[in-house]
Amino acid sequence: MPQHRVVLLPGDGIGPEITAVARQLLEAVSVRHGFTLEFSEAPIGGSAIDATGEPLPASTLEACKAADAVLLAAIGSPRFDALPREQRPESGLLALRSGMELFANLRPVKIVPALIGASSLRPEVVEGVDLMVVRELTGGIYFGKPKGRVQADGEERAFNTMTYSDSEVDRIARVAFKLACERRGQLCSVDKANVLDVSQLWRDRVEGMKGEYAAVYVSHLYVDNAAMQLVRDPRQFDVVLTGNLFGDILSDISAMLTGSIGMLPSASLGSEGPGLYEPVHGSAPDLAGQDKANPMAMVLSAAMMLRTGLKQNAAADDLEHAVDRVLAAGFRTGDLMSEGCTSLGCQAMGEELLKTL
Repeated sequence: MPQHRVVLLPGDGIGPEITAVARQLLEAVSVRHGFTLEFSEAPIGGSAIDATGEPLPASTLEACKAADAVLLAAIGSPRFDALPREQRPESGLLALRSGMELFANLRPVKIVPALIGASSLRPEVVEGVDLMVVRELTGGIYFGKPKGRVQADGEERAFNTMTYSDSEVDRIARVAFKLACERRGQLCSVDKANVLDVSQLWRDRVEGMKGEYAAVYVSHLYVDNAAMQLVRDPRQFDVVLTGNLFGDILSDISAMLTGSIGMLPSASLGSEGPGLYEPVHGSAPDLAGQDKANPMAMVLSAAMMLRTGLKQNAAADDLEHAVDRVLAAGFRTGDLMSEGCTSLGCQAMGEELLKTL
């Protein structure tokens, strides 16, 4: 019987609640499909600061690196806003991505038919949307040096450096090309090559790779136009490839096509070793402990973990189909509630998903 080691990182806010739901469902599908999941939990973010004084304890990073996959709920709390930046919960997540060498962030955006009315865009615009944002995760302006704040000419000046090497562009582009081969064969690379040298390098490297993937149609958009096109005609996109800063922005724009950021999973992958799977939404500390959280994105992240990280495709299908059927039956958490539907809390939604399984 196959056995997989999974590290759970409940994190902060609503994290423990949605982690409990995901774990129950994972245990159910593992029994059904004949494999074993060995779970362990570790602190990160605010919970780690409370327990150890730092956002990413060395023991957490080592446990994650030794696992087969890592499932992260959410981190972040305004309680820690007064701390220096390197001591805040978010720094723990950046350090985890860097320590696990996770350079590729995958964010699928797919319309659930039962929720098409929840989007702020007209149904005829979002119907049938199925795209994947591939964001470079460990380079670009978030990690480039030099950076900082200095006194100059009687003023305080702040600066960051946007930088990419050709090897960094090549490895993320290859991930996107391979995904496009598995999907509909279309790749749109997003940059700002008309004004940024770093984006011109990005475009040159993507263009240079086209010959290796003759079946993939490649297009390029400037980031401002890409943002507009995602709202105007999102069905035109299949795989969207972009850098760290632009991907951060465009993936959240894409998330809102679905009507709720509480429905979207993500994966962060490296060249080898375990991947990190997490919902796109934040920790929502104002909802913590109230049984109001939407666990769907965490459940879909668990499905993404099963499919991409553990190669348990049938089990992943079960989780995704359960989400679709429960929503089609009219069950909703508060963020998705609409007229004629049945409102459920986090735990009750988990119970409905289990019943459907």
